[in-house]
Amino acid sequence: MPAFTPTELAEQLGSGLLSFPVTHFTQDLAFDEPAYRENIVRLGEYEVAGLFAAGGTGEFFSLTPPEVGRVVRAAVASAPAGTPILAPAGYGTAQAVEMARDAEAAGADGILLFPPYLTEASAGGLMTHVRAVCEATSLAVVVYSRANAKYTPEMLVGLADSCPNLIGFKDGVGDLESITRIHSRLGDRLVYIGGLPTAETFALPYLELGVTTYSSAIFNFLPEFALTFYAAVRAGEKATVRRLLDEVVLPYTAIRDREAGYAVSVVKAGMKIIGQPAGPVRPPLTDLDDDELSMLRDIVEKSAVLAV
Repeated sequence: MPAFTPTELAEQLGSGLLSFPVTHFTQDLAFDEPAYRENIVRLGEYEVAGLFAAGGTGEFFSLTPPEVGRVVRAAVASAPAGTPILAPAGYGTAQAVEMARDAEAAGADGILLFPPYLTEASAGGLMTHVRAVCEATSLAVVVYSRANAKYTPEMLVGLADSCPNLIGFKDGVGDLESITRIHSRLGDRLVYIGGLPTAETFALPYLELGVTTYSSAIFNFLPEFALTFYAAVRAGEKATVRRLLDEVVLPYTAIRDREAGYAVSVVKAGMKIIGQPAGPVRPPLTDLDDDELSMLRDIVEKSAVLAV
């Protein structure tokens, strides 16, 4: 039985910073479970409101279904009491339903529902997809709006009415007008989570729209900095936020943007730099080169001075 009811999980997620732990691999690209477990313990020592196991930064797209189950079970077993673990569900409806059921069996506290794989879908089809997942589990479900799964205010109102365990909306699109309309229609019925790449970049404008939290990839290797940044956002310290953006976050995103897929690769590179290696990324992603590692090392060193 999960430690949080759907209502309790919504309150918990909205109360603090969230993160996607990376998934550790050996040099031959097998899941490195001992290293992964140690990292979940490490991250759980910080004030984090929830962890998304095998999420986007955790290379969900490269994991087999049995591997997803192993990662989720390792996270559940290793996270400290009070730190919720959300498991992924995705691909087609049948696979997503199966993943949701397995996540509940694994002891996860909630589900992050990724977009369906490859195919586009009508609004009605996408709503049927979400309902099927919600009906398959008693766990809380957060929908991830991005790519080919963009949820309109009207869709979310209908889903919220028919799915009591739908608790959250994670935005990976960045349509501020749509977010404003969604919040206006649904208020505190949902918890709103920022989900654009390097979410720190958008944290201030999102907060004004009722998005109280976001998933931080940087937290993996700069947890103190990520928490300092989040605290400044929540306190409305705009000058501090802009300084941290200018000195760390924007230089970091410049490296991220050098190659497609680097949003994950740069995080694993950061883990290597701080002495917490998580192994290589799986193809089709590629790792940073030596010059890029050097650039990132400079940013990591600068962040240590700012994380106070």
